[in-house]
Amino acid sequence: MAKALLGYVGGSDPRLLAEMRRLQQRVQDLESELVRIQAENDALATAAASHPGELLESIDVSQAEPALT
Repeated sequence: MAKALLGYVGGSDPRLLAEMRRLQQRVQDLESELVRIQAENDALATAAASHPGELLESIDVSQAEPALT
């Protein structure tokens, strides 16, 4: 399976190479998004820790969506 992931199966079929490049790009995109979301989460956690009650006060209850039951 490792060989299949690295693109060694079936020689140098252009379709396989194109698919491998597409998947590699998708992995890079997802890794970048993960780093961005982690940074955003860290910033929110820091803000929540420095002002604990402020986050709850900022929620507009009249606009909140109902909970799933």
